Amino acid sequence: MDVEILSRIQFAFTVSFHYIYPPLSIGLGLMMVIYEGAYLRTGIKLYEQLARFWTRIFAITFGLGVATGIVMEFEFGTNWATYSRFVGDVFGSALAAEGIFAFALESGFLGVLLFGWNRVKPIVHFIATLGVWLGSMFSAVWIVVANSWQQTPAGYHIVGYGNQMRAEITDFWAMVFNPSSVDRILHTWIGALIAGAFLVMSVHAWYLLKGRYVEMSRKAFGLALVVAAFFSVMQLVTGHSSASGVAKNQPEKLAAFEGHYNQSDRADLYLFGWVNHKEQKVYGPYVPGGLSFLIHGDFDTPVPGLNDFPKDEIPTQVNAIFQFYHLMVAFGLFFIALTIFGLWMWWRGKLFETRWLLWIFVFAVILPQLANQFGWFAAEMGRQPWVVYKLLRTSDAFSPTVTAQNVLFSLILFTLVYALLFVLFLYLLDKKIKAGPYDESAEEGRPVQETITDQLVN
Repeated sequence: MDVEILSRIQFAFTVSFHYIYPPLSIGLGLMMVIYEGAYLRTGIKLYEQLARFWTRIFAITFGLGVATGIVMEFEFGTNWATYSRFVGDVFGSALAAEGIFAFALESGFLGVLLFGWNRVKPIVHFIATLGVWLGSMFSAVWIVVANSWQQTPAGYHIVGYGNQMRAEITDFWAMVFNPSSVDRILHTWIGALIAGAFLVMSVHAWYLLKGRYVEMSRKAFGLALVVAAFFSVMQLVTGHSSASGVAKNQPEKLAAFEGHYNQSDRADLYLFGWVNHKEQKVYGPYVPGGLSFLIHGDFDTPVPGLNDFPKDEIPTQVNAIFQFYHLMVAFGLFFIALTIFGLWMWWRGKLFETRWLLWIFVFAVILPQLANQFGWFAAEMGRQPWVVYKLLRTSDAFSPTVTAQNVLFSLILFTLVYALLFVLFLYLLDKKIKAGPYDESAEEGRPVQETITDQLVN
């Protein structure tokens, strides 16, 4: 393999591993706010115990998210020097804004969140919890803004020539509110909130199946189910809006999403299938004119296909992009069906007695993670061959002085280290879940552990 391919694989691997944790932090942050807010409103001790329990798990995801995120910033300089020079002014502004407006807020309240139990007033601790969650949301904003600028550049001009060429910001707010940023921020936020809610439902469904913490788990599961159902439906709305934006701003990418090659009177919408790029055919069931309808509101308006663009400006891995995109959509529809069915069973009073359904919720925890990953894969692969759309090709963006052997060696090391980190994450997560929200022996008269530091040490 050459340097470009290895560098792309390495960055894809590191960013995919990192992206396991920030969505969970954002989603769990909302659930912590809800549980602690419910405690302040009702005074029911179970809600406080829930907030404490999920704070301990949040601490694990937050720590790993910070540690794995730093690595990517170094990769910009080592593997993608030309790219870093080109986007430095844009990314520098966005990442500086993240540090000032997001990370400072998040880290400032984090100490109170983790160690403030029984040391500050409940309302002060709730404000700290809210601050940490909002900080994680704002952090996602600036990261997505930077990435969205790569997809739909705005508010800039080009200075320099050749390898010294770079983009400079001329309008900061035009850069922030570039044509794709708002849709992508909302889509990313909601994906994260779904991931957090599904983790909560998975754990408490397991407790219910094992007959542990039954009263608490019913309350926790019910609130998480409402959150998951609401945002699963909202994700369908933001997904449609985002796809409409892609159709307008990156029509080559949309054509790759649907395996659409030729502009015709009718652009079909494939439910699933297999793309033969060589033959320019898709094999699978489809809705005739469905893509035209989703974009234009009728079944007959032509939609540009891949053959309508220069061959050197379209992605080549069309089948992979098609599969990732359709899997993301399929998982999203499954979330809607599962959560609405769960709400219906809850309304009928049969949810917590239907063991097969609880088992589905236990194992469904992996699906939001896959949906988030597949969505990013489709978005990033669909932008190729551009690393900055229509401005900088991926083949021109990597570091010319780095050898394939350097990248391969570091990729092997990253794989080993990240495998160990993932095993550690699963071990700590399993340990905290098995330990439970509180000491069950307290129900027989023993004292309940009160502080988070007790649980972290144990």
